[in-house]
Amino acid sequence: MGLLEGKIGIVTGAGSGIGRVTAQVFAREGASVAVADWNEESARETVELIETEGFEALTVRADVSDEESVAEMVRHTVDRFGGLHCASNNAALGAGFHPTHELDRERWDRCLAVSLTGVWLCLKYQIPAMMESGGGAIVNISSVSGIKGQITQAAYAASKGGVIALTKTAAAEYAQRGIRVNSVAPGGIETPGMASYLEAFPEIREKTEKLHAMRRFGRPDEIADAVTYLCSDRSSFITGQVLGVEGGVQINAHDI
Repeated sequence: MGLLEGKIGIVTGAGSGIGRVTAQVFAREGASVAVADWNEESARETVELIETEGFEALTVRADVSDEESVAEMVRHTVDRFGGLHCASNNAALGAGFHPTHELDRERWDRCLAVSLTGVWLCLKYQIPAMMESGGGAIVNISSVSGIKGQITQAAYAASKGGVIALTKTAAAEYAQRGIRVNSVAPGGIETPGMASYLEAFPEIREKTEKLHAMRRFGRPDEIADAVTYLCSDRSSFITGQVLGVEGGVQINAHDI
């Protein structure tokens, strides 16, 4: 029996990268999955991959920065599958690479609207649906950037730091109401976005790899497995935690 057997889940930002693989792992572990992304075509491609393996999934177009869109995402999931038990809030948006004083307000606002406000809106509607379903577990995707900061990434790091604080707050509020809330903080992961960045700046690859004690990037499935564990009953006594899945970025001795 899978870790999420019989459960109903939502994965945002599931049209590619970590979100796509998380939705696939949710399905392989027994969950019925709502695959949510602002790009409906990409979400549909993820659903097709899941259905090809013989599992059940639902395409949902969702802009997590828009409250009504998030409310409809949860309603559609509950109407189709009959409840909600787990969620991975993965959707995020960067703001480019700019020193803090050169970052323009429009990029700042858009990054926080998706990467922080979007997580709050997901919690706002997922939590009541989970309480009505008898409880559940939520994993918000933060980042090592939100723990230690990152140069030229003021908006992104601030949004991810906010996700960590929001996770801990929600965990404390709902711990006695059957809802667990945790966060996974990835390091550098081999995603399509990372590939595009490294294609544009190939000289950065070796330097970025060396930031990790393991001297490599992580794989999307390594994040997805951690998320799935935290959404499963195997982690039933864990809430309010930030699990770094980051290859040793925070303990790396850079001169070794």
